[in-house]
Amino acid sequence: MTTLPRIGIVGTGRMGAGIAKRLRDVGYPIAALYDIHPDTARETARETGGEVTASLARVTELSDVVITVVTDDAAMRAIFATAGDSLLQGAAGRIFINTATVTPAVHVEVERLVEERGGRSLEACMASSIPQAREGTLYLMVGGREDAFESARPVLEKMSASLRYIGEAGKAAQLKALVNMVMNVNTAGLAEGLGLADALGLDLDVVREVFSQTGANSRVLETDGLDMQNRDHEVFFSADHAAKDSGIALALARDVDLRLPVAAAALGQFELMKQLGLGGLDKSGVSELTFAKRHGSDARNAAKGSRA
Repeated sequence: MTTLPRIGIVGTGRMGAGIAKRLRDVGYPIAALYDIHPDTARETARETGGEVTASLARVTELSDVVITVVTDDAAMRAIFATAGDSLLQGAAGRIFINTATVTPAVHVEVERLVEERGGRSLEACMASSIPQAREGTLYLMVGGREDAFESARPVLEKMSASLRYIGEAGKAAQLKALVNMVMNVNTAGLAEGLGLADALGLDLDVVREVFSQTGANSRVLETDGLDMQNRDHEVFFSADHAAKDSGIALALARDVDLRLPVAAAALGQFELMKQLGLGGLDKSGVSELTFAKRHGSDARNAAKGSRA
């Protein structure tokens, strides 16, 4: 019989499901699964086991460690609500590991609410994607109290290849917002470079190879360059999320009276994607705005084809 802590997962989309399957593979009992779309939780449970519950309080009851993988500030506040069904019910003695990229102040708020009820809370911000969640090779930036981090370290180490403690609650979320802001700037810039190269009639295979050997190189070139060229926008990190995360970073900049015009311009591109109905594409879909032959209705048709 295992002595490892029981794991609850809130949010069983592709990232949450990958984490659940990874932890089950390395011996952690998956005790409870919750998602606003119960079918996704049931699908995950077929591989991991665990009770699929319609109650957040039941997740807390069944689990020693609860990992949350939700979308935004509103979703975080909903699962940690101070009234009604909530993870806060029976939170004493539990550790909550919250992986969402949300406003740093929300992580601070959640830590306070959890601690008032005798639990502990961490933000474990992920700078990786779906394959890494499943393989246990996430890059994790963790914020919260250091004793909580040390208690949760064994679980976090099984989720990650690189684990970095950043500091008190909110600090890891600040850094994650900056990571995504810079990534989004790089993505938008690469889309413009490849779009211009295409308009000039250059061979895009050659362009990408030259970029890779010069100052135009970036991690985004490796992950998104060929997808931009081939119009392959299968979602690993959506334009909707890119807009949200750049917005978080720019709000932080406003708080310290700092002007970031390049980041603001990149945000404008992802917001335009949303307006055109392209927000559900991968962030590589920003190239639909920069290749001359893909503007307007053609870009919208590309979005429909990628979702089919």
